[in-house]
Amino acid sequence: MQDLLTDPWFYTACIPAVLLVGLSKGGLGGATALIGVPMMTLVLAPVQAAAIMLPILILMDMVSLWTWRGYRHTQTLFYMLPGAMVGIAIGWWLAAAVSTDMVKLIIGLIAALFAGRWFWLKLRKASPEKPPSRARGAFWGMVSGYTSFVAHAGGPPFQMYALPLGLHPRTYTGTSVIYFAIVNAVKVLPYFLLGEFSAQNLAASAVLMPFAPLATLAGAWLVKRMKPEVFYPFTYTMVAIVAAKLIHDGVSALLT
Repeated sequence: MQDLLTDPWFYTACIPAVLLVGLSKGGLGGATALIGVPMMTLVLAPVQAAAIMLPILILMDMVSLWTWRGYRHTQTLFYMLPGAMVGIAIGWWLAAAVSTDMVKLIIGLIAALFAGRWFWLKLRKASPEKPPSRARGAFWGMVSGYTSFVAHAGGPPFQMYALPLGLHPRTYTGTSVIYFAIVNAVKVLPYFLLGEFSAQNLAASAVLMPFAPLATLAGAWLVKRMKPEVFYPFTYTMVAIVAAKLIHDGVSALLT
């Protein structure tokens, strides 16, 4: 670890990764969050990168909870969080049995169809919005909890349920902040039991943590100034970028 912390390439890859994830945590779309961990894998093993990022994510969650206090859609949280807990448990149980690359590919394909449907409906000038649904919330919550545990990629499944609700951008972002703060906190125990929180990984997390609050606050500052007619096209575009990234990573890894 001493060699890692004195390696300039560690900072070259990991500091931008933390900044990108922080912007996303502040509310600026999900694409930057999914770019963050793959960027860290340029200098770290994938599992180590995810373990180092989790404490940083929790710090970002704390900043986001303060920044977005008072904004939430309680019904969405009520419908999605029970499913998310089930998804985390499944991810813990199947941690060694299911390829992370396969999970990325599946998420990417679903997210691509999701974003493509939104843009198609917009071209046809039809409404992409859907009413709240307990069944859909539980299903996408479970998928989000699972993918968040295995790949820190819970954003697209969450968006697949929450974006079509047509919430105000501040309400949507505040809801996502509460949701992922709870999900990340629950992930701590399974990660610990899997042996991922070594002293070495925690030391790397501590070195990167000072960059987290600044990026999170910057993301929140931008989102609070976005109008809905700008926020939703931007966010769906981010979903499409995420989908392309996940499909590329999944296919590339499975073909090698």
